[in-house]
Amino acid sequence: MKIAGIQKVTLLDFPGKVACTIFTQGCNFLCPFCQNSSLIDINKDGEISKEELFAYLNLRKKILDGVVITGGEPLIQKDIKNLLRAIKELGLLIKIDTNGSNPELLMEIIKENLVDYVAMDIKNTFDKYEKTIGKKTNLENIKKSIDILKKSKIDYEFRTTVSKELHSLEDIKEICTIVGKESKYYLQNFEDSPDVIDHSLHGFSHDELLLINKYLKESFPNVEIRALS
Repeated sequence: MKIAGIQKVTLLDFPGKVACTIFTQGCNFLCPFCQNSSLIDINKDGEISKEELFAYLNLRKKILDGVVITGGEPLIQKDIKNLLRAIKELGLLIKIDTNGSNPELLMEIIKENLVDYVAMDIKNTFDKYEKTIGKKTNLENIKKSIDILKKSKIDYEFRTTVSKELHSLEDIKEICTIVGKESKYYLQNFEDSPDVIDHSLHGFSHDELLLINKYLKESFPNVEIRALS
């Protein structure tokens, strides 16, 4: 298990919960807008041991409601299920952030009650997916993961980080159609930072986002704007 870091307390990343965030090392996508590009390299060792992690969790388990596991991509970690089981044994809730590339493992952890909340990134419309993630991928896996979450009884959300260069209004509307009217769907505006891969990208203005949100809400009432920071 490659653990790159821990944010000891967050009130934002797990809706309605006091949590800590675990960052896993390694990702199978290469998104140009990624805010955690230093975590992409799967060959890089983790900086925090499981012993250090659980020493902290045992110390704070009466204060924390849960744990957020993000990355990188948590579901490429070979022993992720063992980590989830160990966290569950502490009585903590678990939220996982995923890119949806491993539907089989996603289904397993849901069926085995190893996760309480899933946030899945939908990078773009399917015809623009590989351009947006910077790599070839199996789009059927993405579609399966979306379907798994929509059919599950677990709490979940979909989200898209949007930039002017990669996402048009029609693209965003098409993604809304993919996730459906019943799903929670969040638009996260691109923000440049030192850790972003492509600094030529631009986010939308605040007014543009409000207009996009207003337009989409006419047909998709569960669309919301979420700040990255």
